Amino acid sequence: MRHRVEVETPRGPAWLDVDPPTGPAASLLVLGHGAGGGVDAPDLVALRDAAVAAGVLVVRVTQPYRVAGRRAPAPAGHLDESWTAVLADLRHRHPTVPALLVGGRSSGARVACRTARAAGAVGVVALAFPLHPPGRPERSRAAELDTGLPTLVVNGELDPFGVPEAGAAVRVVVRPGERHDLRRDPAGTADAVIDWLRARGWARRPGGDRAVRP
Repeated sequence: MRHRVEVETPRGPAWLDVDPPTGPAASLLVLGHGAGGGVDAPDLVALRDAAVAAGVLVVRVTQPYRVAGRRAPAPAGHLDESWTAVLADLRHRHPTVPALLVGGRSSGARVACRTARAAGAVGVVALAFPLHPPGRPERSRAAELDTGLPTLVVNGELDPFGVPEAGAAVRVVVRPGERHDLRRDPAGTADAVIDWLRARGWARRPGGDRAVRP
């Protein structure tokens, strides 16, 4: 049953919107929001709906600064600290879920990338990854995607924050006509993620079976 949990972190309480699937979960997907936004962004909601239907337990995390009503983001170290505490709590609450996946949109994607390996995640889903500040390509954040874990990046082709390049473990899907908010076709963005999850055995195929990892 869908519910909200409040979890204490070293930086204050975080909110966890928990959406379980019907039957055993194929994986646990934890998603963070953008810097000034929330977990009800269209792409996050569409991904939540599609992932739950595919047998994934989805948790959308509201960082403590947003719980406190602030729009200006906390420093990166504070975000990572809170996120790591939330992931530890979730692993304690859901010890039988076989795979932990982390991700989010924009700032939330960066947090997920920076902490994924230390948190024991098996993969990363990065929506609207902000490769660089608008107009400042020399300030690239591409190194944050170099986690060594299977990573899916879904960015709009018109994103002023740039579009990352694919790498050995990084798959990049470019959504035509989309900007940073990925609002034109959220369902299409979600479908791209679900296809990737199914290909790696982290989501159920139509009919209820999990895919076999290649």
